[in-house]
Amino acid sequence: MTAPRRLLLVNGPNLNLLGTREPGIYGSDTLADVERLVTDAAAARGFEVRAMQSNHEGVIVDAIHAAREDCAGIVINPAGLSHTSVVLRDALAAVALPVAEIHISDVMQRESFRHHSYVTDVAVVHVIGEGVPGYARAVDLLVDVITGQAEG
Repeated sequence: MTAPRRLLLVNGPNLNLLGTREPGIYGSDTLADVERLVTDAAAARGFEVRAMQSNHEGVIVDAIHAAREDCAGIVINPAGLSHTSVVLRDALAAVALPVAEIHISDVMQRESFRHHSYVTDVAVVHVIGEGVPGYARAVDLLVDVITGQAEG
C-alpha cells in the first residue's frame, strides 16, 4: 500500500478573521490566502491538501482523528489552543502522524502566557514568527520528513 500524498491543514480559533484581525500582528493575508499558499506549496511537492478551520476544539480533534485514515502529515496553527489544550496535544500524539506547528507571530515576543505550547513536543517541525509565508516553509519541511529527506 502506498502512503497517502495528502496533508491536513488545521487552522485554529480566530484564524477565520485573518486579514482583519490585528493586522499589525497577523498581516493582511486572509485565511483563503493561507489555504491557497499551502495548497500551492504542497502541490509543488506532489501532495494535496485538505484544509479546515474551526473555532471549536472538538471539531479540530475530530478532523485530526480522521486524518489518520488518509493523510501523511498535519500542518497546524493551533492558535490560542496551543497554550491551553492538552486535548489537542493528545489527539496529535494519538494519530501518530508527523506534525508541523506553525505560528504567524513570534509567540515568544508576545504575552508570557503564549510562551508555552502543548503542541511543541509532538511536532517534528516548528515554524514560528515568519508570518503567513511560514506556512509554505512548514509544508516543505514536513514533506521532507514524510519523504525521508529529513529526520523528524
